[in-house]
Amino acid sequence: MTIKILPARLANQIAAGEVVERPASVVKELVENSLDSGATRIDIDIEKGGAKLIRVRDNGKGIDKDELGLALSRHATSKIHSLDDLEAIVSLGFRGEALASISSVARLTMSSRPATQEQAWSAYSEGRDMQVKLKPTAHPIGTSVEVLDLFFNTPARRKFLRTEKTEFTHIDELIKRIALSCFDVTINLTHNGKSVRQYRAAKTDIQAEKRIAAVCGSGFVKNMLKIELEHQGLHLHGWITTPEGARQQNDLQYCYVNGRMMKDKLINHAIRQSYENSLRPDQFATYILFIEIDPHQVDVNVHPAKHEVRFHQARLVHDFIYQALSDALAQSKHIESPQITESAFHQPEVPAEPIEKVSTPLFTSIDRTPSYPNKVSSHSQDAVNEAPRRSNEWSNSKATSARKPTRPEVVEAPTKRELNAYSELLTTLPSEPAIEDQSLNTLVPKEFNTPERLIIESLGKAIAITAGRYVVMGGKEGCVLVSLAKAEWLRTRGQLDTLGNDLKPQPLLVPLSLKVEESQRFACEKLQPFLRPLGIQIKERNKQALMVMGVPQPLRQQNLQKIIPDLLSYAASSDLGNNTQFGATQLADWLSDHITQVKSDYTLSEAIQIIAELEQLWHGQLPLDDPKFVQPVDFSSTITALLA
Repeated sequence: MTIKILPARLANQIAAGEVVERPASVVKELVENSLDSGATRIDIDIEKGGAKLIRVRDNGKGIDKDELGLALSRHATSKIHSLDDLEAIVSLGFRGEALASISSVARLTMSSRPATQEQAWSAYSEGRDMQVKLKPTAHPIGTSVEVLDLFFNTPARRKFLRTEKTEFTHIDELIKRIALSCFDVTINLTHNGKSVRQYRAAKTDIQAEKRIAAVCGSGFVKNMLKIELEHQGLHLHGWITTPEGARQQNDLQYCYVNGRMMKDKLINHAIRQSYENSLRPDQFATYILFIEIDPHQVDVNVHPAKHEVRFHQARLVHDFIYQALSDALAQSKHIESPQITESAFHQPEVPAEPIEKVSTPLFTSIDRTPSYPNKVSSHSQDAVNEAPRRSNEWSNSKATSARKPTRPEVVEAPTKRELNAYSELLTTLPSEPAIEDQSLNTLVPKEFNTPERLIIESLGKAIAITAGRYVVMGGKEGCVLVSLAKAEWLRTRGQLDTLGNDLKPQPLLVPLSLKVEESQRFACEKLQPFLRPLGIQIKERNKQALMVMGVPQPLRQQNLQKIIPDLLSYAASSDLGNNTQFGATQLADWLSDHITQVKSDYTLSEAIQIIAELEQLWHGQLPLDDPKFVQPVDFSSTITALLA
């Protein structure tokens, strides 16, 4: 076959297949051009879902008469002029083919007037001959682009357009995304002559929240957290929501890189990973995030529709986003009331309650268990900390959670099935004191006359919460009372186990510099063999400072500026001996004492979650003989009263 150069019209129609997928694609290109021109007001008129008419008018700087016809030519743009410009793109558009591609499959009229011209001019082009015709017109400063009869000359593509409602829904969603990327621009959208959206320019935080509410709904604003973090040229800011703001679909996920709408796999993975312990599998996070990065560090020229980017330091960007969101989610649990206005990275100190140690049996390694944030205040919302577990437990937790700790907890009446379970348990319950009344001995099980403490082999099933910090559990052996305060300590201690394998250090995105005393610096050098199994990486910066490079998962959300110096001081004053494993175990006990946080009031769902994690961490080696952890319940006096 003979090789020939394609005619301009055919080449543009092929290019249009990459740029113009549907009417929403046309709106995107035209509105982005308006934003690049510095417009502060954009009016968008749509008819028949965009198939009949798309008109975009702005008050930007306009286009000179001499350049108006050139603007409709293929590969013509004012936004890049050299390879250096391509490697550092700061505008939304840059390829110079959008207008030419659109005019090849529609009837396009562009009218414009810059401030330097008294007369406005319009350029007209349609797909048949691609010839641009100029004529004077009336138009204020700015530009208007009118697109009529989209795909009129390509029937096959017009046939694949969806219904008018569906196509306009795509346009509406696009305008929502654009409205969130430029709060200082007024955007109006009409369909078939009716006003559909009016986004007024937001100059204050309150006005910005109103725009967010208009796009994402009041539920997003109610549960959102404002975040802002900067490191090594990366700037992340915007809003995320607590797990209470999660949705059953991913329709409220907005991400922008240097102001450009983005659907990037790397960014989505980092965000999803930061929520992995907070949401059920069928839930999706909601967020509005803006990533500002040096244009030289990102390549936006990797997708025809500019939906994807490629970061030169992809791992740094991924970890930066993951740590910022993880820290914000973890620290949001310390907010005491909705009125607090500090940053999401504000973390008040919560004093840890002293919890007695237990002997340390064989644990499973933290690398083979799920990680859970440990720091929970008494005012945290129940559902925020829930990992994906049983659906009925989740619903119970959601139903009993409350923002204000003074609000009385609503206790549901036991079901018939629960009452039957109680009756069955009461027939096998142990007790220490003997009953003197001989007539009652025939009615009370023999176990109640045994003064010795029952040997507990398993905890059984969680039944109810009592006194806020204890859970009643029952099985075939009887009922026991489990201390949730000690259970919290055991959970933390299980995550810090070093008997199976050394803990895996998680590098800090921003290494922490600590000013320390001479004794602490000397202790750090001496303690490296004991710190290494715990996954704590500390290097000497100079004679007055240390650099914390990495910590294990249980320490990620802790106040490292306080806990690390305290740990070094404790180790310096203690005799850890020469046994590395023994020393690491002793330090793990100390850390568990100081980082474990206990709530004042637990729900049954939370108790079930804690016990489930303990059983997974300890693999059947829980200290069930520890009287500070579990005690059998004595029902003898209650049964005596019932039989009296």
